[in-house]
Amino acid sequence: MGQILVTGGAGYIGAHTVKRLAKAGLEAVVLDNLATGHRDFARWGNFIQGDVRDAAVLDMVFGSRRIDAVVHFAAASQVGQSVSDPLFYYQNNVEGALTLLAAMRRHGVETLVFSSSCAVYGPPLDGSHFGGLLTEDHPIGPLSPYAHTKRMIEQILEDSARAYGLRALCLRYFNAAGADPEGEVGERHQPETHLIPLVLQTALGQRECIQILGDDYATPDGTAVRDYIHVQDLADAHILALAHLRSGGAGGALNLGNGQGHSVRQVVEAARAVTGADIPVRLAPRRAGDSPRLVGDATRAQALLGWRPQFADIREIIRTAWDWHRLEPHDPRPL
Repeated sequence: MGQILVTGGAGYIGAHTVKRLAKAGLEAVVLDNLATGHRDFARWGNFIQGDVRDAAVLDMVFGSRRIDAVVHFAAASQVGQSVSDPLFYYQNNVEGALTLLAAMRRHGVETLVFSSSCAVYGPPLDGSHFGGLLTEDHPIGPLSPYAHTKRMIEQILEDSARAYGLRALCLRYFNAAGADPEGEVGERHQPETHLIPLVLQTALGQRECIQILGDDYATPDGTAVRDYIHVQDLADAHILALAHLRSGGAGGALNLGNGQGHSVRQVVEAARAVTGADIPVRLAPRRAGDSPRLVGDATRAQALLGWRPQFADIREIIRTAWDWHRLEPHDPRPL
């Protein structure tokens, strides 16, 4: 069995996945330009600093190692930033995927697991406060340039599967959250845009308050509802996806979520219970490109991969993140 190339393997989800690959006895090669990844997160694989858009670097990696599968995480992922600077997102994310796929073709590598997103879906169709779970058959309707790049890459993979025999699984995550239960790696972004770490930084006194971005959505308490899935559960899904493809299984797209929705206010309340902190909040306008409700049905992933989340309770997810953030030195720059 050859090695697995993990692009963006020094990032949040990538690093957790590489650690789980190592625990499973699989050898990973981590390629990351460290624009948003962290060198200390890349200690479970063979690390190479380089950009996935650099064809020469990719040829070196594929030419000098026995790579037989790729897990592709490398991408810019901030929704708000994608709205303000869409050209960067199209260049970085789509060009990166195209350069990677061309290198895979040159070197005869035909297996890919792609880090996609539930953001490719449009809002729930029924418009109710308690909208149904999103299945993979839900209409596609990206609301931000970031989401458009994920859907574009999915389409490129579909076309490549038909034309070249590429075998690819697109894993559509809902909201990644939590941290390694062993405390070795967690969520560290600059700037931080994800709700749970922002709430926990507020609990630690590193921020004055948590901003609630919009309280006029068609949801029970007016704040956006999301499906929070533990990062280790996501990592395990990638390992199962690789095994599925390597054994000849079909490609396609699969949801990865817990199937439970929690509003922003509910997450804040759960964090207050976990941390014992007051966690002040302040209302702010909606963020462009956000959907009111995204909660996923992962039945297909369960049936196809045998995958089931091990962290189902939002407080348990937050507790692993809290354990990480309490020990993680925060950036001394003003937040």
